[in-house]
Amino acid sequence: MTVLATAAADRPVKADAIAAGQEIPLQFLLKILAELRLARLVNSRRGQHGGFGLARPAAEITVADVIRAVEGPLADVHGMPPEELTYVGSATALREVWIATRVALRDVLEVVTIADIAAGDLPATVERELSRPGADRRR
Repeated sequence: MTVLATAAADRPVKADAIAAGQEIPLQFLLKILAELRLARLVNSRRGQHGGFGLARPAAEITVADVIRAVEGPLADVHGMPPEELTYVGSATALREVWIATRVALRDVLEVVTIADIAAGDLPATVERELSRPGADRRR
């Protein structure tokens, strides 16, 4: 998506160029591009001068939009939305943990746009999260 965001609007980008430049297997990329096209995030043009482009401005496409198009809902648990889960006994509060996790994901993924990433200029709320001690370490 960032490759498409930085391309000239009137010049579609060929899938093989994206695949080579991003070191992604072409067939895998084509599957993702098809899902993005179905979600109306990218459009395609056939022919010698064809390729792919963003279906709307990069500043209007969030990372959450892309993930939902390719992977589905942000925080399903075993294929179910967290609010539909039921836990019993000492695990009752787990439902709220999953809902809070979804909220936390949205707080980042719904504010970062493809334009932000392409420009290397993340929103202040995300930069604050990155500055938290240990943010760059896996636990």
